[in-house]
Amino acid sequence: MPETSDVVELILQDHRRMEELFRRMRSVEDDRGAALREFSDLLVAHALAEESKVYPALKRYKNIEDDEVEHGEEEHDEGNQALLALLEVEEIGGDEWDEKLEELVEAVTHHADEEERTILNGARENVAMERREELGKAFWEERGRQLASGCGSVDNVRKIVES
Repeated sequence: MPETSDVVELILQDHRRMEELFRRMRSVEDDRGAALREFSDLLVAHALAEESKVYPALKRYKNIEDDEVEHGEEEHDEGNQALLALLEVEEIGGDEWDEKLEELVEAVTHHADEEERTILNGARENVAMERREELGKAFWEERGRQLASGCGSVDNVRKIVES
């Protein structure tokens, strides 16, 4: 278990890690393929854990809008589509790679920013710490389960996008 089990902090930590991986995927000095593999696993595990463990619980709070939560799920779909497009690029670092990477960065950054302003701020203000820690444990366990299953493989991302 990480230092905190507050679901808000755990989600924020993943968002910051994703930003770090974007920097690595843009860097010609870095192993961009390895950064993409880590990113792919993290994005998919993070989104699936949010959708199964966090979003349904937050819908029960009156000051967290259901439509914000549903919008978050739609944005996960957009992120997955952009991720698949990048995973399918043949040449890492080519023009197509750069273009698809920027589309992915845009989709994920937009979602993370919106989620932090709406859903996570709502959770911080309206959900007791004890409940946030319970949700954090459930989120972390599901995220770990997904990571262990190789959830970011191109075949699995394709399945998610097509479902």
